[in-house]
Amino acid sequence: MTLTLPPAPHDETGAGRHLVDAARWPDVARLPPASALRTSIARRIVERAFRRLPMRVRTGGARTPLPHQPQGGAAPVPVLTLRDPEAFYRRIGADGLIGFGEAYMAGEWDSDDLVEVLTVLAGHVEELVPGPLRGLRRAWVRRRPPSDLNTVEGARENIHRHYDLSNELFATFLDPTLTYSSAVFASLPADAGDLPAAQHRKIDRLLDLAGTGPGTRLVEIGTGWGELAIRAAMRGARVRTVTLSREQRELALRRVAEAGVADRVTVELCDYRRLEGTYDAVVSVEMIEAVGAAYWPAYFGALRRLLAPGGRAALQAITMPHEQVLNTARTHTWISKYVFPGGLIPSREAIGRESAAAGLRVVHDTGYGDHYAETLRLWREEFVRRSAEVTALGFDHAFLRMWELYLAYSEAGFRSGYLDVRQLVLTAGGRPGEDVR
Repeated sequence: MTLTLPPAPHDETGAGRHLVDAARWPDVARLPPASALRTSIARRIVERAFRRLPMRVRTGGARTPLPHQPQGGAAPVPVLTLRDPEAFYRRIGADGLIGFGEAYMAGEWDSDDLVEVLTVLAGHVEELVPGPLRGLRRAWVRRRPPSDLNTVEGARENIHRHYDLSNELFATFLDPTLTYSSAVFASLPADAGDLPAAQHRKIDRLLDLAGTGPGTRLVEIGTGWGELAIRAAMRGARVRTVTLSREQRELALRRVAEAGVADRVTVELCDYRRLEGTYDAVVSVEMIEAVGAAYWPAYFGALRRLLAPGGRAALQAITMPHEQVLNTARTHTWISKYVFPGGLIPSREAIGRESAAAGLRVVHDTGYGDHYAETLRLWREEFVRRSAEVTALGFDHAFLRMWELYLAYSEAGFRSGYLDVRQLVLTAGGRPGEDVR
């Protein structure tokens, strides 16, 4: 059984919607307008999918039957509890997966095995909607709002909405390195105490791939809270690192000074498109996910422009199947609405195509999605464990449920294999497939 937040206090329907702050979460506090026909169709599709999946659904005291009951020592199947079925199906009928997420924020469904439920759904994503109905997908999804577009001004606002929430918030669940990307563990499963060493292992691999050592001129696109820049400077590199988050820059500057490397690290508020100069190494960790497909050419063009002859760009990137990239590139999702506005996870195919168009070659590519699943589990458990501290920072119960769902949803994506995370090296020369380790 997974560690989860306690359910929201419920009204007579079994949901907690009446307790949601309507000014802060208007689309969670109220039910969306939806025709009886759309709601009915959504109910039929979802109930049909539930009956075919290795999970149970509890509505009141009832459960859906399983095609195959677990035998002997088999793990119990996860249970999704519908506290307000009418609201749940109405939201899905109106807004699809956005409605699914908003229903969780409103307390209209719950699970004591949240990650397991989401892993089942992620692992059977192609089976959730019958084939003949997939052509109607456009009728059920919303297009991304123009405000999500990552223009220079739009990117600054999109980053602000996530990374400037509060440094204290991120400190409640990240390890002391304040590294907000996948770790690489010595072995799995891992404990929370393993995270700092695992994050340093990840950073060191990237710096090795980039050829970072004494005198290396390194530029980092996406500072985070400065751990990679500090570690590169400790190798003797001269580091320029850029971010669009004022909160992150402020804390990164303090951490750089405390580490004693302020003479070798500059931390700037700067868009990657405005970077100039040439560098021996470019490093960017899980930044491409915030770029957006329209600006992938600009991103890879910047990598190429910034690399000195013989230089290397080392990236860490979350990826998903290319077909899903095509399906979601213009789709407004629950994640893009509430967590990462303007974001889009690329595929390995997209990375290869866009880098080649910019004059770069992918010469190293390794993945370790199971390590990201473990990283997310540790973050999620710490977030839940310290939820009272998050509340004390001014974040309400709807936010707690949103963040728990985001972390669980991401973990499930990696556990199911729907998502992966890759470390890649790009160069302006070399042969495709050449490994530069």
